[in-house]
Amino acid sequence: MRQYQFNGRDGYDGIDRLALVDRPDPTVGEHDILIRMRAASLNYRDLMTARGARGSAAPAGLVPLSDGAGEVVAIGARVTRFKAGDRVCPLFFPNWIGGDANGSKTFAALGGSVDGVLSELVLCDEGSAVSAPEHLSWEEAATLPCAALTAWSALYGPRPLKCGESVLTLGTGGVSCFAIQFAKAAGATVISTSSSDAKLDTARKLGADHLINYMRTPDWEAEVAKLTGGAGVDHVIEVGGGETMAKSVRSVAMGGQIHMIGVLSNGAINPVSLIAFKTVRGLMVGSRSDFEAMNRALAAHRIKPVIDRVFDFEQAGDAYRHLASAAHVGKVVIRV
Repeated sequence: MRQYQFNGRDGYDGIDRLALVDRPDPTVGEHDILIRMRAASLNYRDLMTARGARGSAAPAGLVPLSDGAGEVVAIGARVTRFKAGDRVCPLFFPNWIGGDANGSKTFAALGGSVDGVLSELVLCDEGSAVSAPEHLSWEEAATLPCAALTAWSALYGPRPLKCGESVLTLGTGGVSCFAIQFAKAAGATVISTSSSDAKLDTARKLGADHLINYMRTPDWEAEVAKLTGGAGVDHVIEVGGGETMAKSVRSVAMGGQIHMIGVLSNGAINPVSLIAFKTVRGLMVGSRSDFEAMNRALAAHRIKPVIDRVFDFEQAGDAYRHLASAAHVGKVVIRV
């Protein structure tokens, strides 16, 4: 089989360390399923891993990417959850089946602490995968394990979104695009920000009710206040980090929630700006039971992911660079 790994060359940019190599096919154990991957998708986390933005560069030999979809081609003797021919997605956290997150459930993460899915074949325990929604293509299903599940966990976590509430999404990356769709499916009002009118047009087509170009309106929190009659929104999908956190706090209503997702910008978060009676909640993707619940909603509402561009397997480096350019809307996918 062929797979991508980070090689050990010094002095190279993280993306340039990607190498396509040949490896023996995996051996299937009693409880394993062997997946012929059909597509994989990228997250901003994958850029951070490649470039060492988390403190150290990706170790030599690591197979990247957490998100993918494929077909089961072989099963172990004791497998009961899947059969050959089933369409599946491996879990971002292979050990997080359900319940609250803890260290033992989230220690292993695909494409980070353990090998990921940018490979022709992937072996995993039968418990570490879910069925892919039938109405989605391989490329669409490959976008679900991280970005979609993160958006779902934000809006349907401990205090789920209710019909008639309001949601603010920042930017038009994968998580924010999914959040717009999930919010509209619940009957929420959505305010979306992005850097260009072209990107905002995609948000509008997904159902966003109000659009804010933050390049023309840098004080977008004032516009949010105006749109909500000064009350603020019930939920903020906060993907900006330190540079946007204070504005998000000003945008959220008393009793509302700010869901902190990733760190896509630099800058420290000022704790003084965290006002009482507003909840700031960090989240880490979600469990298998969360994934299964999300897939039921995707199927019921026939929700389809936004895919910006699909690259061939041999163009993995180009896919990384396209994501790094920040020119995309929605997800960047690699066809395997």
